[in-house]
Amino acid sequence: MNEKDYYAILGVSKDATAKEIQKAFQLKARKLHPDINKEPDAEEKFKEVSEAYAVLSDEQKRARYDAMRSGNPFAGAQGPSASPYRGGYAGGMGGFPFGFPFDGAGYGSRRGSSAFNPEAGADVVVDVDLSAEQAKNGARRAVKYRRYEPCTRCSGMGSVSSEHSHTCPSCGGSGAIETDMTFLFGGGTFRIVCPECGGSGKVISDPCPDCAGTGRTPVVTEAVIEFPAGTHDGDLIRVSQMGHAGTNGASGGDLVGRARVSAERLEGKAAIGFYITGVVLPFLVLSALTGVFAYFSVLVLPLIFGVVLVVSDGIMHRSGLWWKRGGAQLVNGFVNGLLFAIMSVGFTRCGASMMTGIR
Repeated sequence: MNEKDYYAILGVSKDATAKEIQKAFQLKARKLHPDINKEPDAEEKFKEVSEAYAVLSDEQKRARYDAMRSGNPFAGAQGPSASPYRGGYAGGMGGFPFGFPFDGAGYGSRRGSSAFNPEAGADVVVDVDLSAEQAKNGARRAVKYRRYEPCTRCSGMGSVSSEHSHTCPSCGGSGAIETDMTFLFGGGTFRIVCPECGGSGKVISDPCPDCAGTGRTPVVTEAVIEFPAGTHDGDLIRVSQMGHAGTNGASGGDLVGRARVSAERLEGKAAIGFYITGVVLPFLVLSALTGVFAYFSVLVLPLIFGVVLVVSDGIMHRSGLWWKRGGAQLVNGFVNGLLFAIMSVGFTRCGASMMTGIR
């Protein structure tokens, strides 16, 4: 069943006439149109009422929507042309697909349970802590993680039949439905993503009950990641096809193990300490070179604070890579502070020269 109540979205009763539906949409759309309403959620609400109007303003789509919400998939059918699928295809439970026709309908990446939309599975990234010894000599680490795997019942296709997909009856395969809105701002037709197929233009006639037509199911699984000798913090090791399975038979992603070597990892207070030290250094250097020592007394405390932050992070147990990253952070702070240091010292010297001239 569709979780959205299109009647409630438009604020009309279930027996509203076409004219009442159009009027309700017109009032709401004028208030929510992004060109008029600058609220952050106005555009999303405008799309929602447009979707509701696109369904309820079409007699056949409204009849199918009402039928599914009432629990009778054939209510309001007027012969073969009103069948959920052209040609009167019978499949699934009692000749009707699970959750058809608007289950989970929406915009963007959202899709109905009957949508056939093959998309490659994403990678799964897992952080793995390694000691300095393990990173140096290599290590095999078992990890447990959540992923989507291909559904065993439908072999990852999302359909329990041999014929996997059909042209979407709502959009005719275009992936979008058009609504006449000439009465609103003179805008002509308005295209929205088809709420039935999610924009793919294809649907499944009998979605698999185990995976709801997606072709994949969530599981908790284990895998072994082998880190070679000489691994460093942040190195990535891939295990092919052990990431998320794709939808409707598409290719799967990889499991990616990301090494976390604490002896090499620069973060937190040490990173801040290196940066603060780098920002302060150009002020002190330029003050010494130009003979303007007014900044020494002010900047000594931030310099000490930055050094303390670095030292307190256990510098005796850090590797060369940690110091290299710290040096990069120091240089970054130095570059950012240099321009301000030049400007500040220049203003101070100009001010001093003006005071001397007045005297």
